[in-house]
Amino acid sequence: MDIARISGGVQNKMNADTVADLGRKVRHRPRRPSAFFVFGGLTALLVLAAILFATTGAANIPLSRLWPALGLGRIDSPAQLARDQLVLNSIRLPRLACAAMIGALLAMSGALMQGLFRNPLADPALVGVSSGGAFAAASAIVSIDTFPIIQSSFGLDILPLAAFFGSLLTTFILYRIASIGGRTSVAMFLLAGLAIAALANAGIGLLVFVADDRQLRDITFWLLGSLSGSTWGKAAIIAPVLIGALAMHPFMARSLDLLVLGEAEAFHAGVFVQRLKITAIVLISAMTGAAVATCGVVGFVGIVIPHLLRLVIGPGHRLLLPASAMFGAALMLLADTFARILAAPAEVPIGILTAAVGAPFFLMLLLRQRLTVSL
Repeated sequence: MDIARISGGVQNKMNADTVADLGRKVRHRPRRPSAFFVFGGLTALLVLAAILFATTGAANIPLSRLWPALGLGRIDSPAQLARDQLVLNSIRLPRLACAAMIGALLAMSGALMQGLFRNPLADPALVGVSSGGAFAAASAIVSIDTFPIIQSSFGLDILPLAAFFGSLLTTFILYRIASIGGRTSVAMFLLAGLAIAALANAGIGLLVFVADDRQLRDITFWLLGSLSGSTWGKAAIIAPVLIGALAMHPFMARSLDLLVLGEAEAFHAGVFVQRLKITAIVLISAMTGAAVATCGVVGFVGIVIPHLLRLVIGPGHRLLLPASAMFGAALMLLADTFARILAAPAEVPIGILTAAVGAPFFLMLLLRQRLTVSL
């Protein structure tokens, strides 16, 4: 009896200690900021990045002259006002619109791809999706001169169409290779992505070899990434893609959250898995293709931004996807601002800048998580 009583007392003490430990862990768990605070901060960052973008460049427009040029202040010099409005309306604002939308598209496509493949290492540029779109666009550049009927049939629309279908085909091939028995192998995913990127880059190298001088300059634009050719027409082309992605995210967020448990578990929870996969692949391809068609290959935006936001707001896609769009837009504006002033009056290709900043950050993430990352 005494032994039983002592054993029961020890067990109760252990249970009490366990509950106390759990209570201490819960009390010390960092609280996540509210959605209002997160989106308020992202809105402020986006506005500040847009103001810095609009006022910085070869044609400097101080903040005191920015508001009159936008029709929001008093006019001091009509001649100066006309110059500022010309710079803003024809160069700076179209580039601002394209940079913000491209950043949002790349960040959202990265977050969506990571949710679809259940893999935090997924990124359209890292696994060859952007390279596939760039290869298709480069093929279109060379083919337009070789086959004039393509130019007369599609005109300038052939480039975004080619980039979209190149990204779509690459994403589909990658998904088919990496998915085995309803599960996605991380090792197969990364290795297949590297192989697809190598094939696409080999194709681009062949096109560079056979291209003439003008075609070579255009292909180099796709390889390095640049926003120098931004126009209101290009902004109008990519805007419907971003609007469509933002409109679709509320209907996909819960399904993506459940997909983390596995395809079978998500199906039993009421998710139409096949429809979700098709929708996600088309959206990823459309967003990546639109970005590649406008500015070329820009890497690491889609992997760095979702990682940063998950540390702040958690993995839920209902907040992660729109937050990624806002954060991506702000960081792309800041990146392009620095690209224009680092080597002024020349411009550093934005793809070089994002790779130079994003690759060390990605390595830092891997080093911090090297004990838990397993292929």
